[in-house]
Amino acid sequence: MIVTKQFQVGEVLPSTRELGRQLETSFHTVRKAYHILADEGLVHGEQGRGFIVERQNTNLDKADRLEIGAEKMRKLLEELVGYGLDDSEIDELFQEQLSFMDWPDRIETCATVGETGELGRMLADAIREEVGVRSAVLMPDEYNKTVKYDALFVPIQLINKFREFAEKGRLLPIIYSIHADTLLSIVDRAAIETIGLVVAEDETIPKIIDALKAKINFEGSFVAGATYGKSLPLFVRDTDLIIYTSPCAKLVEDKVPERSRVMLRYQISDKSANTIRAELWDQ
Repeated sequence: MIVTKQFQVGEVLPSTRELGRQLETSFHTVRKAYHILADEGLVHGEQGRGFIVERQNTNLDKADRLEIGAEKMRKLLEELVGYGLDDSEIDELFQEQLSFMDWPDRIETCATVGETGELGRMLADAIREEVGVRSAVLMPDEYNKTVKYDALFVPIQLINKFREFAEKGRLLPIIYSIHADTLLSIVDRAAIETIGLVVAEDETIPKIIDALKAKINFEGSFVAGATYGKSLPLFVRDTDLIIYTSPCAKLVEDKVPERSRVMLRYQISDKSANTIRAELWDQ
């Protein structure tokens, strides 16, 4: 409720006894929860007033947030599997419940601009992973669709095409790059002579190839191609290492051994992540 701004910064939380009655639990449990929130920097206690909302995003670092989230997800998944739900049913429920979340209005209408639709989706995934904000995807020639959004995440190289948007919404320049884990997974492979790139859109190929060449000192050759329906490019069977994008993930992972593939992911700069948090979350 704090994170989704149902409690605002400066607002006094219910007393431990009052919230305990509402939740039908002990006030000792509520007090413990409040102290945990205080340790995370979300609230602070004041003598005679109680606990007051300090901020609406935790100061836990990403590793701690992921560790806590993973533990809670593991317990929930074990319970759901116990009820007989399979993977697809669990995923359907998860996506459905996300759509019901009472997110603040100002972050419900965000869009990420990509040089191609595929690159836009990968950048949007990186923003969601790093900051926790979901966004739609727009192409550079879809300025007319920006009227539906309150904020745009725009790669720095495309920012001039969307300057006018700043007059009606938040225009947030984004700096991003190939994720360090992806690059390390590539260079750790020994004796690679050929790298194959599998994408969903042909227009994506030169963008990714240029970025890879700029980041890794690879003396071998690149081959690249887009998927077609449920078929992979023919070069896949004769290539030492396959790099693939997330839109192709299921197809590639079903047909290429794990040791012979690396999924390409993006990461946004710390400055970009902090800018998004400041504009969309902080008071």
